[in-house]
Amino acid sequence: MRHGRDGKTVTDAPQRVLLLGATGTIGRATARALQAAGHKVTVLVRPGSYAAHLPGCTIIEGLATSHADLATAMQKSGPSTVLSCLASRTGDGKDAWAVDHAAHSAALQAAVTAGVGQFVLLSAICVQKPLLEFQRAKLAFEAELQASPIAWSIVRPTAYFKSLSGQVARVRDGRAFLVFGDGRLTACKPISDADLGRYLALCLTDPALRNRVLPVGGPGPAITPLDQAAMLTRLTGKPVRIKRVPVAMMDAIIAGLSLAGRLSPKLAAKAGLARIGRYYATESMLVWDGAGYDADATPEFGNDRLEDHYAALLRGDVTDDRGAHAVF
Repeated sequence: MRHGRDGKTVTDAPQRVLLLGATGTIGRATARALQAAGHKVTVLVRPGSYAAHLPGCTIIEGLATSHADLATAMQKSGPSTVLSCLASRTGDGKDAWAVDHAAHSAALQAAVTAGVGQFVLLSAICVQKPLLEFQRAKLAFEAELQASPIAWSIVRPTAYFKSLSGQVARVRDGRAFLVFGDGRLTACKPISDADLGRYLALCLTDPALRNRVLPVGGPGPAITPLDQAAMLTRLTGKPVRIKRVPVAMMDAIIAGLSLAGRLSPKLAAKAGLARIGRYYATESMLVWDGAGYDADATPEFGNDRLEDHYAALLRGDVTDDRGAHAVF
């Protein structure tokens, strides 16, 4: 036994966890954190998925979008907690409603039917200012979860390390570091996969993290794109060239794609992705208080720092595994 953040007793008793979205980088880090905390982890993965990155986990093949497969996974694993790192790959509206909302809704229904006591959801801090379809889909499920009879934790992390790593290769190859506007339009407290995995695992046992919406970032201070360029200057020992991209240029591209999208579904989808890119280029990943972003109000967790991650990338110790999280 130990004490949580609110002084209440924290139980370290091992739990049976059904982990969804386990094959992504955050899912794998969360599986490791859960096992390190002594929990028994079962993962539901797509048939034929490469599950070698999940040693020690019990593997059940099935689709998280299938009511039948979810019910089977609940029956076989008998979880006390469902933890979901599941997310749509691109944020496209159709995909978002199918995964961020419908698949989670099905998982919640299966969990309630199976008598599961707790549901921990990995969401995103950007839903606090919802302008995009995937944010609305996430919020719709968050509301369902909060209204359910299950104890819940909704974790809204700030930017991920991998989301901010796309320009390391550009700089290493001698190309300019791209910023929108003056490079200070946005700020964030990025959090590593490992630290986020540990925070998600804490939600199982710390009552201070239960039945709460939990914004969380990595160790501060908040950093801007110009701060990221400065990190790369220090690490490479060479001045990093800055190329400023006007936000109006992105607006023009979105307008053109939207117009062409009336005739082409493919171009309409590209317009949607461009809108997502513009959002992340112009909105900070910090706590939003209704009037502005507040770095001081954005909680911090963990010890991993983005500059150390950049150094590891430059040394080749880690790979750029961004997937759909690329900003550039």
